[in-house]
This record gives sequence, structure tokens and C-alpha cells, in this order.
Amino acid sequence: MQLYPLLFVLLIGYIINQRFSAFKRYSIPEPIVGGIIVSIIICFFYYFGISINFSLPFEEIFMLMFFSALGLSADLKQLRKGGVKVAYFSLIATLFIIGQNTVGISISHALGLDPLFGLIAGSITLTGGHGTGAAWAPILESNFGIKNAMEATMACATFGLIIGGVIGGPVANTLIKKHHINTHYGAHQHIPKKITSDEIKIKLLKQLSLNSLVIPLLAIIVSVMGANAIHQWVLTKESIKFIIPSFIYALFIGIIIRNFITITNVLEMRNATVSLFGNASLNIFLAMALLGLELWSLVNLAVPILFILLAQTFFQIVFSSIITFRAMGKNYDAAVIAGGHCGFGMGSTATAVMNMNTIVNKFSPSPQAFFVVPIVGAFFIDIINMFILQFYLTFIY
Repeated sequence: MQLYPLLFVLLIGYIINQRFSAFKRYSIPEPIVGGIIVSIIICFFYYFGISINFSLPFEEIFMLMFFSALGLSADLKQLRKGGVKVAYFSLIATLFIIGQNTVGISISHALGLDPLFGLIAGSITLTGGHGTGAAWAPILESNFGIKNAMEATMACATFGLIIGGVIGGPVANTLIKKHHINTHYGAHQHIPKKITSDEIKIKLLKQLSLNSLVIPLLAIIVSVMGANAIHQWVLTKESIKFIIPSFIYALFIGIIIRNFITITNVLEMRNATVSLFGNASLNIFLAMALLGLELWSLVNLAVPILFILLAQTFFQIVFSSIITFRAMGKNYDAAVIAGGHCGFGMGSTATAVMNMNTIVNKFSPSPQAFFVVPIVGAFFIDIINMFILQFYLTFIY
């Protein structure tokens, strides 16, 4: 494994994120920043006749580790506490994903592109984010013959991450002013001090110990090994027609392990440790994926994909302003949730939280929004998205 390019991607991404506040403002991960810069450098050499390739054999392992950690963070007892509002918002998110993919596929047809590019510039990358996009890309290339799928997914996911952070605040602000909404929490209620990233890191470090690291790591290893074993077994069964990526198995094995531990209470599984392994795995996986980008191959697709993404942005604004806002109660909480929906519908849960932070800092707190949106955005949305994508890929293509 060639570690030096990987370390360079992570290091340069970290340095740039520290120096330029815009990258932090839109919650763009360090490996994305570093990976795009390295890809541009590689593209520059390509046009001078110099080809640069990297051998990264453990890319899939880190992908499976990330999705295993995602499953291990899904404590169903905690999720059930969300109640009716979580169920409502999950249904809204489901309808939105269907609409998002319908918009993408329809415009792809109209532009003469393979309809699968509509899914790439749809829920695969916009709702799914960089991690889901990078996981689906090899499958789209090998099973469906979509060339440059990785390049397209990374470009779409990055666009969505930025735009999701741009439109969320204005959408919520417009709804609040247009409908003359007053928060029932009280305009003069004290807004809690915003927790800095350094304070979060210190809090997480206090929860870490050698014992707290062992159980989640073993659970991740078991999930990865189990996912690989099931995936290889399924490949030998010609009667199984469903296209199920290996990371889906890792996700569900992680869910089973976590909730078995929660129900039996035989071991301790700390969310801080699971999050640590998950974030580290995702960063390494994305850095590896971006090292293989061939940006020069996107030239012919750039304008059509941009057109689809602009249409998706318009659809997100309209859906959040009308459907999400009305379905969630047409009140202050609903407006904040609509702004958050713009974040994870186009980018990530982190972008959603950033949007909502901006809104509550300007107006007043919204505890309900900060409870509902992260639960749906961080866990339920990935499961919902997976089933919807399976339907499109299996029964339509």
C-alpha cells in the first residue's frame, strides 16, 4: 500500500481547512479538500503526458469499516424515543428521495444521458453524501458499465455539500418572515453557548480508554468479515437477482451487534468510540477514492451534470419550503427543520446541523429540530435511501 500519497491528501486537506474558513463553514471534510487538490495536480501531469496511478488495495476494507461503525451507532432504543415527529420526518425524507431520483432520471433522459447519471446526481450522492457515492461508484462501473462513476459521484457530492449549506439558512429565514412565525420557546430565551470543535474533542477524549476501544474495534472487524463472507456467498447464487453491495451487509451486521449488546447489556458500546473509528475509516476511504479520480474524463459530462444539479437545488428548495414545512407543522420548529432538510438532502447531517445552528443563533432555540433532524439524517436516511436505490436498480434497470 502506498501510504505517502494518502498521508499527503489528509495533511494538505487539514492545512487548507485550518487556513480557509469557507471550507469549515460548509463542513467540507479534509480528505475531500486534499483529494480534489491532488486530483487537479494529477490532471495537470496527465495533460503533459505523465500518467500517475496508485495501488490502494485496502480501500474496500475501510469502506466496510465506516458502514459497520454507522450500524454500530444505531441504538434502536434511542431511535424509538423520537416518536411521531421522527416517523413523520422519515416519511417526508422518503418522498423527497423518490422525487430527487425522479428529477435526476427525467432530466438525464431529456439530455440523452444514461438514466443512471440521474441517480448519481440524485440520492446516491446528494442524500447519500461522499461515502455512499464512493461506495456505489465501483458497482455502477462494473455492473452497469458507467464510465467515470467515481469522478461523477465525487463532483456531485461536493457540489451538494456546498449548496446544501448555502440554501438552508435562506429557506428557513424566508419561511419565518413570510409566515410571520414567532417561536413558542420565547424570543428572549437564552440561547445556549455554541460548543466549539475543540470542546467536543476534549469531551470525546475523556470518554476514551483502552477498554472502550477494544469492543467497538472487535465489533467492526466481525462486521467487515461477516459482510465479506455474505457478499461472496451471494455472488455464488445465480438465483439471487438483487444487487446488494457489500457495505449494506456491514451496515446491518453492525445494527444487529449493537442492539444485541444493548438488549443483553453484556458489554459496553460507547458512541464516542464508535464515532472515532467511523470518522477515521471514512476519511481514509475517501482519501483513497479521490486518489483514483480522473478529472479529465469529466469534461464531456460537466455541463449536463451541472444542469441536473441545478434542477436538484431548485427541487430541494421547493420541497423543503412547501412539503417539509407544512408536514412538520407550519411553525418555528418546522421552519428550522426545513432548513436542516436542505442540509442533508443535498449534503450531509453535519451540513444540516450547521444550517440549524445559523437559524437558532439568529432567532431562538428549537430543541425539537435538533432532536428530529440528526436522528433521521444520521441513520434512518441511509437505510431508506438504500431500499429506494435497490428498487430503481433492480426493477427499472
